[in-house]
Amino acid sequence: MNQTPPKVRPQRRDLTRNKPKGTLIAERRDEHRKAAMAAARANLAPVDEVVLERDGLTAAQVRERHDAELSNAVRHESSRSMWAIVRANVFTLFNTVLGACLVLVLIVGDPRDALFGFIVLANAAIGVVQEYRAKRTLDRLAVLHAPRARVRRDAQEVELAVADVVYDDVLLLRTGDQIPADAIVVDADSLEIDESLLTGESDPVEKHPGDLALSGSAVVAGFGTARVHRVGAESYASQLTAEARRFSLVNSEIRNSINQIILYITWALIPIILLVINGQMSAHGGWEQALASGEWRIAVVSAVASIVAMIPEGLVLLTSISFGMAAVSLARQQVLVQELPAVEGLARVDMVCLDKTGTLTEGRMELASTREFAAVPGWEQVLAWQGAHPNANATSGALAGSYTALPSELPVEEVPFNSAHKFSAVTFGPGGLAGDWVLGAPEMVLAAQSRSEALAAAHDAAGRGLRALVLAHRPLQPPHSAEISITPDESADFSVAGLEPVALLLFREKVRPDAAQTLAYFREQGVELKIISGDNPRTVAAVAREVGFEFTGDGYDARGLPEDLPAMADVLAKESVLGRVTPEQKKAIVLALQSRGHVVAMTGDGVNDALALKHADIGIAMGSGAAATKAVSRLVLLDGQFSHLPSVVAQGRRVIANVERVANLFLTKTTYAIIISVVIGVLMWRYPFLPRQLSIVSSMTIGIPAFFLALLPNARRYQPGFLRRTLMFAIPSGTIVAGCVMAVYSFARAFPDPALSVEEAVTVAQTATTMTVLLVALWVLGTLARPFDKWRALLVGAMVLGLVLVMAVPFARNFFALDIPSGPLLAATMGVTVAGCLAIELLYRFLKKRGAVSERE
Repeated sequence: MNQTPPKVRPQRRDLTRNKPKGTLIAERRDEHRKAAMAAARANLAPVDEVVLERDGLTAAQVRERHDAELSNAVRHESSRSMWAIVRANVFTLFNTVLGACLVLVLIVGDPRDALFGFIVLANAAIGVVQEYRAKRTLDRLAVLHAPRARVRRDAQEVELAVADVVYDDVLLLRTGDQIPADAIVVDADSLEIDESLLTGESDPVEKHPGDLALSGSAVVAGFGTARVHRVGAESYASQLTAEARRFSLVNSEIRNSINQIILYITWALIPIILLVINGQMSAHGGWEQALASGEWRIAVVSAVASIVAMIPEGLVLLTSISFGMAAVSLARQQVLVQELPAVEGLARVDMVCLDKTGTLTEGRMELASTREFAAVPGWEQVLAWQGAHPNANATSGALAGSYTALPSELPVEEVPFNSAHKFSAVTFGPGGLAGDWVLGAPEMVLAAQSRSEALAAAHDAAGRGLRALVLAHRPLQPPHSAEISITPDESADFSVAGLEPVALLLFREKVRPDAAQTLAYFREQGVELKIISGDNPRTVAAVAREVGFEFTGDGYDARGLPEDLPAMADVLAKESVLGRVTPEQKKAIVLALQSRGHVVAMTGDGVNDALALKHADIGIAMGSGAAATKAVSRLVLLDGQFSHLPSVVAQGRRVIANVERVANLFLTKTTYAIIISVVIGVLMWRYPFLPRQLSIVSSMTIGIPAFFLALLPNARRYQPGFLRRTLMFAIPSGTIVAGCVMAVYSFARAFPDPALSVEEAVTVAQTATTMTVLLVALWVLGTLARPFDKWRALLVGAMVLGLVLVMAVPFARNFFALDIPSGPLLAATMGVTVAGCLAIELLYRFLKKRGAVSERE
């Protein structure tokens, strides 16, 4: 095609902004392929434009384009690549610092002090393995449920994978389809495309022959054909579909809070490390003497011990593992998590907007009954034509089973169904079916007939939970003829004046058997519910009552909703069941609820739900939904089972509550490590621990228990304020631990045992401080593990047993350089430890009373 493509709309958002560095590198790499594709296009054999647009590509032409690599296939992982996973878990700031410390210890110290290196390797390995398992599961699901495209080849309609679309393919576009590659519209019949994913514009754009249809946009009305003119690296298609399914680490309260904490610690490390190094060199006689005597080696090892203690190396790792394990667990239940923190987000949701069709009901319509009002010949054939139409929606399609006798004549005019005017129309020329036939919502089609018998019957049917459509007829009026057809601009102004009802069609939807139980669960959990639908409010209200939804009235007609968001929010505070809601209003409802501080989840399956799903905090699509709907959702219920949502909430609550426990453990350690390092650095005392002693402290009081705590069941309800609660516990408890350690260490320095040598006294003092921090930190662990169940009690008991074994087994004592104190130092150690545990208990009870911690699970 030699036609110059029209310019892309200027409002299109710059898709390169705020992208990860790796994505930008990949895009720059694609530039080389684009140049090669341009050269390949120039070498293609000439094609007959008319034949191509009528019949599509031939098999030989498809092979030629595949050989020239002009297909829509672009290598995109549906999750992070293996290298990205390794890089994210291994090459971190903290691992870099710990790696440097490991090298220093191996060069100048005792290899036993390099034990923390195994912990770092184990943490990184666990992170890589767990995320790879999640990646593999999500990749399989993403491939299984990838979008499909319809094309015309060899004059036949063919459905194929998006990646198999090639340059010059003729796309067949129907309502609900997502456009897989940039294409030039060839034919358009009232074709409207939602480009909000690309431009941010919420209004559908009407397309005419010659217009550009961007990949990633969705057909929301009408139908047509378009010829692909940009594929692969040149189009947005693969980028958008991969972005929608990516194993992504997006913003969440947990991740934002942890990143904020890590940032503070990173800045604090630089001056503290310098202070510690200077203090340790001074504690060994000063820089000059330490360097001359070789004491600097001991000073370096002591400095490494303090640095290792300050770094919460496993916090980010365990957070990622928690998200990944939740995603894998949900995948086994046929819930595809397209953005990992969505499991956390749904646990924070306090408002769920439910689309009736496809969510509360199964989405399949069946014709319940037909009532004839006027004996107009041929109306059954018109219904058969509506049911067999390739662009029929779910309701019209249900007519196909009851009306099969198609008309012998072809219509001369057609107005496709549109969710705004809620009817479709077809005009037949002179003959047996002459006139305008309109099928749609009775109150829209018969708007001028307020006392119509059909309207009364439809109103009554809606109260019984049935969906009513009316087939109306208007005799053929001049200047209609076989040569006249409605243009796209005229179809929007189609008049319903003069229409007379011919038949009232009543449809019913099957309510999902799990809907009532799921809604009851949300109500018990304090989550507010809004049921919104494009159907008649009385129909929606009847279905809502059938699933146990308690409310008064017959539902609210959304045509009366104010456009102003604050005013709309006021209405929504009183109304919970709404009918006749347009796609624009669904989005506005979500925004209005968010403006009142609600965290909103939206469920849906139709393309008319896509805008609301995109703007909701958590968009939940049904697996049978349109490709565009699934692309913008954070969660997809692959088997369409609404009853999975409680499991998703439970996973989110487990992640939030357990990560909060883990964060308290890690940040308590970081707090006492920083305080001890600062005090020791200022006083220029020798550091009270060896690296190997801190390794056993970190493993038994944080690392091992944190890993299991992060994966245990936890049903505690979400409470906002993750960072505030964490710091309110971690900073005071860390300060208490640091105070206990410094009290014992000060006593050991002030009252050394005269029978011991200097080095023996140092070892005994280090053992006393190690015992102190182990015992008090284990009390912190026991406090955070409450309320105890079988698994938590077993976990804490195992850690206490480990402590006893370390102290009792000679090999362990020798390995960790432990020499249990006696006499006054032992008594002081036990007394300070008891006081520290009591202080932790009082802190916990105080914070629990203020609501900063909770045992309710």
